[in-house]
Amino acid sequence: MPSANLKSYLHLHLLVLIAGFTAILGELISITAVPLVWFRMVFASVLMLIYVKVAKISLKIELKSVLKLALAGIIIALHWITFFGAIDVANISIALAMFSTGAFFASFIEPIIYKRRIIWYEILFGLIVVIGVVIITQSELKYLKGIILGILSAFLSSLFAVLNGSFLKKHSATVISFYEFLSGVLFISVYIFIFKEGFSVQFFSLSKPDFLYLFILASVCTTYAFIASVYIMKDISPYTVVLTYNLEPIYGIILAVILFPEKEKMTPNFYLGASIILSVILLNAALKYRRKRKTKLT
Repeated sequence: MPSANLKSYLHLHLLVLIAGFTAILGELISITAVPLVWFRMVFASVLMLIYVKVAKISLKIELKSVLKLALAGIIIALHWITFFGAIDVANISIALAMFSTGAFFASFIEPIIYKRRIIWYEILFGLIVVIGVVIITQSELKYLKGIILGILSAFLSSLFAVLNGSFLKKHSATVISFYEFLSGVLFISVYIFIFKEGFSVQFFSLSKPDFLYLFILASVCTTYAFIASVYIMKDISPYTVVLTYNLEPIYGIILAVILFPEKEKMTPNFYLGASIILSVILLNAALKYRRKRKTKLT
């Protein structure tokens, strides 16, 4: 393997570790999920705009495309809100274990969006994942609300990923992300005005630690991670990047147990259920990779 390629693979795993660290920041930030995601998307939009100006990227696209990207932006905003909401009402381990079910939502969403047939083993793996979720739910019933929010977050994430895959055929990833972040900000702002009586002075009164963690979340875990993932695709196939991101829940749960040993201490059944889910996801990823390679060779 060439050294440049090795560097790209190591960089990719760093990005996956950063993605797992997102959940850690969600635990450290004291504000609730809705303002958290609003600040994340505002900061990320500004940083992305700076990148667009420096890289001299054109943001001109037709109105129809803007509306489609706006819908995706609302979906990713809701995904982040439910994900951080799951951390708020449960913990990082629950949120990430449920988030890892997203690969199987994608298995059923993709055939609808791309009009392909459902692969038989995806149904089997989906049933096994359900068994893993049931095992976790039975042993961690006190976290039921977090489990529901985590599963909803996984579904929204899968829907977003599949939609983005279709957008990439027509627009650059930078343009897509900029409009999605911006529309997410507008969507949450409307929600705050209607259901939260608008923005108050208190809303913007962030503590120094919260401001720092939010900036790291928006800059390192969002803007940098996005830009870097685009660049490493010059050396690594997008499909390999997507498969490697399946390790995110594993990295995240390990970090959570190390950093928050008391709060993240779970029952043996949780780890049994989580192991079942994560093992099936990795097996599914390996089979898909093998299938894709066979298709290329034939």
